[in-house]
Order: sequence, then structure tokens, then C-alpha cells
Amino acid sequence: MKFKLIYPKWAKLSRQTEFHLPPHGPVVFAATLPDYVDIDFVDENLEEIDFDEEVDMVGISMMLTVQVKRGWEIGDTFRKKGIKVIFGGIATMLHAEETMKHADSVFLGEAESRMEQVMADFRNGTLKPCYDYMNDRPDIGLVGPARRDILNRKLYNYKGVQMVDLVHASRGCRFNCYPCAVSYLGGRDFRPRPIDQAVAEMAGIDNNRMFVVDNSLAQNSQWEKDLFREMIPLKKKWCSHPIEDKPEILDLAAQAGAWYVYQAVFDTSDYIRERIKRYHDHGIGVEGTILLGLDSHSEDYIKELIDFLLDIELDLAEFTVLTPFPHTKAYKELEQQGRILSRDWNDFSADKVVYQPKQMSPGKLQDLLDLAWNTFYQDEPQELKMFKLFKQVVSKEMEDGTFQPRNREMAEQAFGRDLT
Repeated sequence: MKFKLIYPKWAKLSRQTEFHLPPHGPVVFAATLPDYVDIDFVDENLEEIDFDEEVDMVGISMMLTVQVKRGWEIGDTFRKKGIKVIFGGIATMLHAEETMKHADSVFLGEAESRMEQVMADFRNGTLKPCYDYMNDRPDIGLVGPARRDILNRKLYNYKGVQMVDLVHASRGCRFNCYPCAVSYLGGRDFRPRPIDQAVAEMAGIDNNRMFVVDNSLAQNSQWEKDLFREMIPLKKKWCSHPIEDKPEILDLAAQAGAWYVYQAVFDTSDYIRERIKRYHDHGIGVEGTILLGLDSHSEDYIKELIDFLLDIELDLAEFTVLTPFPHTKAYKELEQQGRILSRDWNDFSADKVVYQPKQMSPGKLQDLLDLAWNTFYQDEPQELKMFKLFKQVVSKEMEDGTFQPRNREMAEQAFGRDLT
């Protein structure tokens, strides 16, 4: 059975340096398919879709809201040819009702232990319009190694330099942050994978650099310590979302190869200042994720926040505006208040203002987003800051003997700078 799995393209953040990470959702999903399914994967961000290829079934994996309209177009095109189309992934869960209009079937929830039945239904001509497992999550121990073999690995790099592979050690999140849909998608219960299974998958990745994509590693102190201890012998270098702000945990993370973290900077407090400093004291870089446009944000406050970011010496910063994605507390509140201005999902890219801010006009917030990018990278361009962070990981790899000298020339050509 030939199954064509497609990851739709989307427009990247206008101010973000563009390079493509290997997608995580499709390779995790691919691992759940029965052995008799022959998978042909296409990442439309990097490859063209052959709509005339003879396939038995098409799967469309959508992660982001800005992918959904393109995903629907792809689904409509194949269905007109008489080919069955099934949708899944995070954005399918967020936009399930609309997606069903463009699908023969939608799959909602986590796929482990489910796809044997779905594929059997397809072969028997009894494919259901919807498989809803949102509130019936499988045993986390069933999560197997992702099928990275379906990827065209040559496509995932920055100017020829291999960056990171994605892996996860847990699902669910006990936090329920205002702009985030994770509690709806994965539940409020923290569900760690068996550590030996997660570490075995990491060990099997043919890349020394990883992105541990868990929603937050800062969910269970003992689990973090146990995980990091087991990761130390791998000598991998990795980035992640926040690590718990405790000296013993940060020390173990550094020993385990922590390269940098994505850390939300949500105010100008001494707590944030000291937290960034503690990461740096442990040799861990910080890319600040900065959300602008909360109801508490005035124009003067946003300008003060920008100055604060420069003062605390973030290694990188990524600026976005509040975006009310479906099934978030932000969406519910702004919808009730009649403040959502657009439901063109292509606008929900996190760099366009699609709602009425409380303390300024939408245009003013858009201008402040530009000001944030321009001011933060005024003295050191984004590519230079990226190079400095990359140089840190090269230094760590040289220390433990994992750096590949043959990659030096390519990396220096990519960044236009000497790594020594």
C-alpha cells in the first residue's frame, strides 16, 4: 500500500533567519503505521508535490495554523482525483470542524496503537469520517523511535551545515499558559516516556545536535535529573524549552550537553535577570521568546522591555505578537470580547496583529514589533548572534571530541567567519 504523507508549506516569520528543521510530527506519526504501508514523505517547504503520482492514500500532517489553508487545498486536489485523504497533526486538532470539509477522514489525538485499525478500515472501504482520540491517550510507553528514515536529510541544514534533529522525552504539560494550546492538545498531565526508551532514541539519531521539543522540561525535578544523568554518556549537544531553575538540575543539564534554551521573557523582573544569568553561568545559551501585545503591555512598557533584553545579554531573541489560536485561553477571552479582527488563518503567523490590543491600535503594535527586531539586532545582526551561538556548540564538541573537522570549512563558509 502506497501512502503519500505531506507536510504543507507555510510562510516563515518575516524577520526570522530561515532554515528548515526536520519536522517532528510526520516522523513520529510514520512510526505508528503498519509495516505493509510504504511511506512517501514530501515536505512542501523544500520539495514539490507530484499530484499525478499514483498512490493509494494521502495523509496530510499539519502542525501550524498557517498551514491549514494550504493543507485544505492539497486535500481538495487529491480528492478530486478520487484519492482518499486523511488529515492529522496539531493544526488538524485545532481546526477539526473546518478540516473535515476537505477530508475523507480526520484523525484527532495521538496515533500510537491506533493506525492498524485506521488502515484496516481504509482497506475494507469503511474509513470513518473522524477518529477522535483526543480524550483517550495511549500508553506513553508505546511511543517508539521516530521514522527519520523517511526524510531527505540533505535538505535540512543551514547553508549546508547540519543543524538539529528533533526528539521528545515527554508529552502533556501541567501548565496552562494564556496563549498556548498545549493543555488542549496533550492534556494537563505530564506524561514522561520511559527514560531508557527516550535516551535510546537519542542515541540512535545520526546527528550530534538535537532539539528536545518537549513543551517544558521544567515539570518534574527528579525526572529531569534522572533524564540528564542518562544523557551525559551520549555526548549530544541539544537545545530545549525551559529547564528548571535549580542549581543541581542546571549543572546536570550542562553535563548532559545543554547548548541553549528557548526561554520566555515575560517581564523585566530581577527574577528573569537572574534566571538568564544562571543559564549563562552554567554555559547554557538563551534565546529569548518575547511575546508582545498582552493587555498589560503599553507602548512605554514594550520599549522598556526591549531595553531590558539588551541589558540581560540574551544570545538571541525572537519577537512575536499575541496570536489567539483556537482552543487557547487567549482565543476564548478575545472572542468573548469581540476583539478578534481576522479569521484568515494565513494571518495567524504570530508576526501579524489579528486582534484589537487593549492599550494601542493594531498598527501601533505592528510598529512596535518592528522596533523590537530592529533595536535588538541593531548593533549585532541576527546572523552574527547566530554564529556566536553556533561557535559555542563547536567549542563544546571540540572539548569532548565529537566535532567533525570536515564540517569546519562548510560552517565557516556558511557564516562567513572563522570558527577558531
